[in-house]
Order: sequence, then C-alpha cells, then structure tokens
Amino acid sequence: MSNTQAILHILADPTRRTLIDALRSGPLTVGALADKTPVTRSAVSQHLRVLKDAELVTERQQGTRRYYSLQAERLGELRAYVDGLWADALEQFSKLNAQESEDERDKIQNPGG
Repeated sequence: MSNTQAILHILADPTRRTLIDALRSGPLTVGALADKTPVTRSAVSQHLRVLKDAELVTERQQGTRRYYSLQAERLGELRAYVDGLWADALEQFSKLNAQESEDERDKIQNPGG
C-alpha cells in the first residue's frame, strides 16, 4: 500500500477526520480533543496513536499534559495526490468541452448532416 493509500485508509474513519479537523486550529490535549468527539478519552488516545504512527500528528509533552499537533509535511503528500486528481479531472473536462464545441460548430456548419 502506498503512503497516500495508507493516509486515505486512516482518514476513512470519521473520528480520525474529526480529530484532524480539530487540530487544524492548533495543538490540543487528549481531553480537549475528546470534548470535540462523541467517543471516550481512551478511544481518542487510540485514534491518536494510529495518527501518530502514520506521522499525521506529533506529540509534545508539557508537564503532565501531552499536546497533539498536525504534521503538515505529511498532509502535503495527500494534498499533492488530490491536486493530481484535480488536474486530471480539469484536463478531461477541457477535452470534453473542446469536443462538444467542435461538435456544435459542425452542426452549425452542416445543419442537415
């Protein structure tokens, strides 16, 4: 499985996506993250472990608290993949549009044909 496929698989879980979305505003503790999800702190910790193992989040300990942050570089791989999909879709749309325009010109130039 490629890195991008692994990231997509990990982010297929709605709880993990909720955690990623919550971390977009900055570092948060497990407790703060648990307040933003319908799951227990223990479940949040398990999801964070998966995200950490995939290098999507980092962990920093400050006193007795652990703060989790997004790992922007790793998310860049996912963005590059999506950007590639988007570029391919735009190219296909452009080709389709050009073909439809050509078909319309042919109909105008040859109304009976």
